[in-house]
Amino acid sequence: MNKAEKSDQFDLEALRKQVSDIKRRAEEADEEVQPEPINTYARQIAEQFSAGNRSPAIIIGQLRLFEFATQFLIGLLAFPFWPGNGAETLSGRGITAAIVAVLLVCALQTADTYSIPALRARMRLLPRVFAVWTSVFLIVIAGSALSGNVGLGQAQAYLAWFVTGAIFLLAARFLIAYGIRNWSRNGIMERRAVIVGGGEPAKNLIRVLEQQADNDIRICGIFDDRGEKRSPIMVAGYPKLGTVAELVEFVRITRIDMLIISLPLSAEARILQLLKKLWVLPVDIRLAAHANRLRFRPRAYSRIGSVPMLDIFNKPIRDWDSVAKRCFDIFFTLLSLALLWPVMLATAIAIKLTSKGPVFFMQNRHGFNNEIINIFKFRSMYADKGDPTGRAAVTKGDPRVTPVGRFIRKSSIDELPQLFNVLKGDLSLVGPRPHAILAQARDRAFGDVVEGYFARHRVKPGVTGWAQINGWRGEVDHDDKIKFRTAYDLYYIENWSLWFDLKILFLTPFRLFNTENAY
Repeated sequence: MNKAEKSDQFDLEALRKQVSDIKRRAEEADEEVQPEPINTYARQIAEQFSAGNRSPAIIIGQLRLFEFATQFLIGLLAFPFWPGNGAETLSGRGITAAIVAVLLVCALQTADTYSIPALRARMRLLPRVFAVWTSVFLIVIAGSALSGNVGLGQAQAYLAWFVTGAIFLLAARFLIAYGIRNWSRNGIMERRAVIVGGGEPAKNLIRVLEQQADNDIRICGIFDDRGEKRSPIMVAGYPKLGTVAELVEFVRITRIDMLIISLPLSAEARILQLLKKLWVLPVDIRLAAHANRLRFRPRAYSRIGSVPMLDIFNKPIRDWDSVAKRCFDIFFTLLSLALLWPVMLATAIAIKLTSKGPVFFMQNRHGFNNEIINIFKFRSMYADKGDPTGRAAVTKGDPRVTPVGRFIRKSSIDELPQLFNVLKGDLSLVGPRPHAILAQARDRAFGDVVEGYFARHRVKPGVTGWAQINGWRGEVDHDDKIKFRTAYDLYYIENWSLWFDLKILFLTPFRLFNTENAY
């Protein structure tokens, strides 16, 4: 390694250490900004981006699955034309079609045809796609011929398979290019970003992003705490919508994907100040590195086009992870309902027979990104003594709780109707438990007790969670209880996996026997 490479490696490690240190100090910060109401103009802008968009990663993944499935099906449909020699089976022919389809998808990935710029190009990459298809098909068929599984009698079927597969593949790619171009123009497929920090650095960043031929970033506005002298109200044609405190509220009412901090890495103190306010949001946070004089190896960056970005925080459970988690939720929720419906029916009858009022109780709680959701529970209190706000927590021996309610609260049966919230999409099976909006610990709101409390809302809340199976459930009569509960929730978010969800789900019935704090 020469002297220049040593210097580059040293700077890279120093950079990583500095970014890691900034993240750690932001998470451990002893102050948390309270979101401020946004101004009327910013609210109008926010309403334009309130609808969801399509993730490029999801679209590319769906295309891979589509091309695998269609080529496999075309291969199977060619078999009726295969005269055969008496030794072939349907399963053997299916294996051949599957091998062709798998190798095709892998080869197209290797040939860099599964990127948004490649998919947007209508004609330019079609010869490459055709060459990949031809190569894969010839390799597989040649292998089959050498093994003695293909004779001259099958040539007609293979020719039909090759021609039909090529026509379908090229036609689909041509139409997909039109679709992606249309989605990009209409804002359906884009990554929405807000720039944090104005002035000349923001202007330079915007100009660089606009020069990217395949840029999929939609800049929604600029937020900066500084006055107009240092941060004009209009930068490169984009308005300054408010302060960083207002940005927190802006992100919570819009569908924003990314925050880009347009500050030099040397401004560590100001970056830390910003991250103290922003890390609780469920978005990617990037530090623009296009103006840094130091240049590092490619693995140090993520990129928007060719514009380098340093990753500070990533949105948790994103893209295909969110799809996998949703499938997990639906499958195990339907399984739970199939097993537990007798318990739920018996509970409803018991509630109706022993006290006046409805079977179900509904309450507003904090959901994903601080959205207000309405959750279902079996009613456990007398109808005229319920507390929809959640301000007055249930305590041991609470006279508001009915005899049936006391049992179903201790056993957590009262939570079972939340399975319908899972099917609706408001909750996940596993996640931080949703708290009532006005929930308190000794007359103090949870957000005032725990710094970074709202970071637990970066994912959907759950019917059960890591904190609950570790004993942090029930009454919050001491600050440490909500602090530990939040710490376990944040650990879950940072270490999420489907296996982790499965572990929590499996342990939940056994840990419910610990009813020490459940009243």
